[in-house]
Amino acid sequence: MAKKIFNVLFLCTGNSCRSVFAESILNRIGEDRYRGYSAGSHPTGAVNPYTTEVLQRFDHPTEHLRSKSWDEFAGAGAPKMDFIITVCDQAAGEVCPVWPGKPAVAHWSFPDPAKFEGSDEQKRAFFTKVYGMINNALSLFVSLRLEALESAALKQKLAAIGETIEKPSR
Repeated sequence: MAKKIFNVLFLCTGNSCRSVFAESILNRIGEDRYRGYSAGSHPTGAVNPYTTEVLQRFDHPTEHLRSKSWDEFAGAGAPKMDFIITVCDQAAGEVCPVWPGKPAVAHWSFPDPAKFEGSDEQKRAFFTKVYGMINNALSLFVSLRLEALESAALKQKLAAIGETIEKPSR
């Protein structure tokens, strides 16, 4: 019998940094158990160049990445999501589409590297820090034995991961 692959959609407003990081990281560390996707409520239309740079530095493929609307995942023919995780505070407060199949929903608040102001070197460092924060949260996520968790326990575990996220100082 084939092992279940869990589909995870990461949402952010612009879909240019954090959600793209999460998609790429999960597709690497999730191996054959998870498939990551990302989208935005108001996509910018392009992946932030610093996002691409950081992902390439850590040997993630980037040619397939693009900034896209969450509408692509709410319609007929879209992959059925098992998890919807918002990775920015603004997207968490927006009215989301109704997702088919009632996926587990969580909010993990990461700082927005696109809003960071500083030199190019400081921006690269901040993007790298946010990448690391997302990588840490997703490492905890993939270590969960999802098949053994009931819905209420799963919600608690997802919320607990969100609470582990460090709030960086500038």
